[in-house]
Amino acid sequence: MPYIKLSQQVEKLNNPQRSDAFVKQVRAAVREGEFDAGDLPERFTLPKKFSKRGSGDTYSRSVRDMVIDATPEFESWFESINRELTPARTGGKIQTTVENIEAGLIDFKSLAAETRRKMGASYTKGQALGKGRASQQGGTVKKSSSRKK
Repeated sequence: MPYIKLSQQVEKLNNPQRSDAFVKQVRAAVREGEFDAGDLPERFTLPKKFSKRGSGDTYSRSVRDMVIDATPEFESWFESINRELTPARTGGKIQTTVENIEAGLIDFKSLAAETRRKMGASYTKGQALGKGRASQQGGTVKKSSSRKK
């Protein structure tokens, strides 16, 4: 049977800043009997950088290492937990670039329709603004200044 250390699994995480949460979930899963693991005497440092409140200092924590029975059940559990701990993309909308359009990340037809809608709204707003200014002047044509030539 293949065995793997907890420290090796932590290195495989997509988001190392969530390594503390991963260790907690591993310990809870072992406690509940989802898979088998045993404590080792050595410790390892978590890759997460903790910050102290009120200052810019960071520190790290060390936890006891474990040996885990690397069964297919554990591998599937690890994949689901790793997805859970990896944050979804929160960066807002995808930037409009030719590369992203060519890659299919942005639908060109909907982009063109949105551009057409914005241009139409801008045009009608300008027309309405021009009509409003013309009516404020009372319909008279503005006289040009009389300069001596």
